[in-house]
Amino acid sequence: MNPPAKNWKLRSRRLSVGKIPLLMGIINVTPDSFSDGGRFFEPDAAIEHGQQLAAAGADILDVGGQSSRPGSRPVEPDEELRRVAPVVAALCRQTSLPVSIDTSRAIVAREALAAGAEAINDVTALGGDADMLRLAADSAAGVCAMHMQGTPQTMQRDPAYDDVVEDVLAYLRRRRDALEAAGVERDRIALDPGIGFGKTTEHNLTLLANARRFHELGTPVLVGHSRKRFIGEVLGDASADRTAGTIGVALSLARQGVQILRVHDVAAVRQALLLHEATSGDYS
Repeated sequence: MNPPAKNWKLRSRRLSVGKIPLLMGIINVTPDSFSDGGRFFEPDAAIEHGQQLAAAGADILDVGGQSSRPGSRPVEPDEELRRVAPVVAALCRQTSLPVSIDTSRAIVAREALAAGAEAINDVTALGGDADMLRLAADSAAGVCAMHMQGTPQTMQRDPAYDDVVEDVLAYLRRRRDALEAAGVERDRIALDPGIGFGKTTEHNLTLLANARRFHELGTPVLVGHSRKRFIGEVLGDASADRTAGTIGVALSLARQGVQILRVHDVAAVRQALLLHEATSGDYS
């Protein structure tokens, strides 16, 4: 098995993984996010939230203008751009952190990169828009390619796998190879098993328990488990606050060497990871 990758190269900088995972702070500029219900839909609120995530210890800020929750409907490209463009531009000016654009549309990614974004985070693994691969290669942006079975409209209609770990590994390996063939250097690629995207709770738990397997791909592994439905199902309470559950999963992933965690609650997760590391007994 390959040792865990230690760096993720973006457009103008390199993120290095230390003793705890890098934290990608989530900024949903949408009215219908499953987790924050449109609290940051207005640009000023989203920008302020990004500044707060930076102050809380985020390593990268991820801005998205279209919900990908189960059953969500796509918005028009112009509307997605209207939502994210001012937020990306402001955060690139007002913070020192790299910004990633969470989109599957090349036109949106191109404008975000022009505004200063450093990476493209695409739930379709750069397969949903024919222009995205070329943009990623030409821009030298960092790229995160995610596994999803189906689309947000269909993905939770009885998802099935022969072997969820092997099937997701094989898909991400193919997408990694397609990215490299298009001219995206491997050290610019991160890969995401897509927790909650076309998976049952059992599938999610199996993937999380076997997260170390994804180091076989030779890239940083990014996991977005934060506040997702499976946490409430494991707790037996769909309405439960999912922060503690998010932290529990984060500690498990850190033990498996996962390099990047995409989370809402940056401060709480970072504090838990720091204390976990400080009490692990490894002082090397």
